[in-house]
Amino acid sequence: MAFKQGLLTARHHIVFILGLATALAIAFSIETRQQGHVLGNITFEQEENIPFKDNRVLTTQEFEWANIAWQYFENNYQENTGLVNSVDGYPSTTMWDTASYLMGLIAAEKLNVISTDVFKMRMEKALTTLARLPLVDNKLPNKAYNTQTLEMVDYANNPMENGIGWSAIDIGRILVPMNILIWQYPEYNKQVNDVLNHWNVNAMLVDGYMFGARPSSKDGTMERVQEGRIGYEEYASKSLALMGRDVFNSMKYIDFLELIDVYGIDIPTDKRDPAEFHAHNYVVSESYILDSIEFGADSVSKIFAHRVYLAQERRYDETGIVTAVSEDNVDEAPYFVYNTVFSDGKKWNAISDDGKDQSHLKTLSTKAAFGWYALYESDYTDLLMEEAGELYSSKKGWYSGRYELDGRTNKAITANTNGIVLESLAYIENGPLLTIGEQ
Repeated sequence: MAFKQGLLTARHHIVFILGLATALAIAFSIETRQQGHVLGNITFEQEENIPFKDNRVLTTQEFEWANIAWQYFENNYQENTGLVNSVDGYPSTTMWDTASYLMGLIAAEKLNVISTDVFKMRMEKALTTLARLPLVDNKLPNKAYNTQTLEMVDYANNPMENGIGWSAIDIGRILVPMNILIWQYPEYNKQVNDVLNHWNVNAMLVDGYMFGARPSSKDGTMERVQEGRIGYEEYASKSLALMGRDVFNSMKYIDFLELIDVYGIDIPTDKRDPAEFHAHNYVVSESYILDSIEFGADSVSKIFAHRVYLAQERRYDETGIVTAVSEDNVDEAPYFVYNTVFSDGKKWNAISDDGKDQSHLKTLSTKAAFGWYALYESDYTDLLMEEAGELYSSKKGWYSGRYELDGRTNKAITANTNGIVLESLAYIENGPLLTIGEQ
C-alpha cells in the first residue's frame, strides 16, 4: 500500500518527466533536420554571435521600472476572485492576460518587488479560482471572464451562458506558470493538479495540433478550429509538451514555414492563406520574446527571434523610425491592433483582427522594447529603452507604447504589457523563468 500511495503521490512528476522526454524528442527531431542549416526543404545560414545579454543584478532604475509595472497589478486586483483586469479599470480578463498576471506575480517575487507572503496569498487565491471556473461545454476555460463575478462573457463583458469558445493558444500560455510552479514552487502541486483536473486539456488536441473552439454559425454549438501560426503555435505548445501531451505537429516549424526578405533578412512567416484558413499570420515580437525569456528558446526559435529583432533594427537604420512592433491594446477604436513585421502579404502591416488597415495606429510597443532590451546587448536595444523608458504613469503602470504618426503616448494600460515588463526584468537578473537546476 505504501508503494502504491507513493506512486499516486508522484503521478504528477511522472507525467511531467514523460512530457519532458516528449519535448526533448521533438527538439532532437528538429535539431536533426536542421543539421547543415536545413529545416525541412528550406536552407538557411545560422547566425553567429547573437549578442545575448549576460545575467546581472538590476540597476536601481530597472528595479524602479519593475515596481512601476507591479503598480498595475495592485490597482487592478479583484480581492474576491484573485484575478486581475486585462485592461486598467475594466473588470474582464482572458486566459492569456491571466497568464501575464501569474508570470508577473512570479517575476515580482523573484525580484523581491513583493514579499513571499503577498506572493503566497495571491497565488493561492488565483489557483483556487482557476480550479472552479465555469467552462465551455464543461471542458475548457472561456475566452473571457468577468473578473468580479467569474461569469463567462463575450469581449464586451456581456454574460454568455456557455461562453464564446476557448483559445488553445491562451490556454497553452497559462500552462507556462503552471509548469514553473510545479518545478520551482512544489508547495502548489496540489492546487495546480486541481486546476488541471478541472480542465479537459485533451479536448483541444487532435493529431498533434491545437484546436480552439467557437460557436457554429449553424446552430451555435461549439466547433473546433485549428489555432496558431508560426511563432505563437510553437510557443504555446511547449508547455503542453512538458505535460506529456501530444503536440508534435504544433511544435514543428516545417510544414507551413516560408522565409520572406525584409531589409535583406529572411523572416519566418506562415504560408497558410488567411482567406482559406480564416486566421491572420502575424509576425510580431511577442511570441519570440516570450519563448526566449520563459523557455530559453530552442535551436530554431533562437535564430528566428534574432531575425525578427534585426528586421526592426534595420528598419530604424533605413528610415530613422525607432521600431519595436507587436500586437497591443490602443487607446482609441478599434482598441486592439496587430503591428507586424509581416502579415497578410505585406511588410510592416498594421491591422485589426478583421484585417482592416490600421497604419495610423502603428506604435512603438513598450513590451517589445523591454523584451528585446532584456535579451540582447546592443546600442539599438539601449535606444529602445531610451524611447520607451518614460512611457509610464507612476500611479498606474506602463503605457502600451507611442504612436509613430505623431509621437503621442498610447495610453492603454494592460496586464499583458506590465506582466511582460516584469518578466523581462526578471530574465535580466535570473535568465529564463522556466528552468530546472543549473543553467
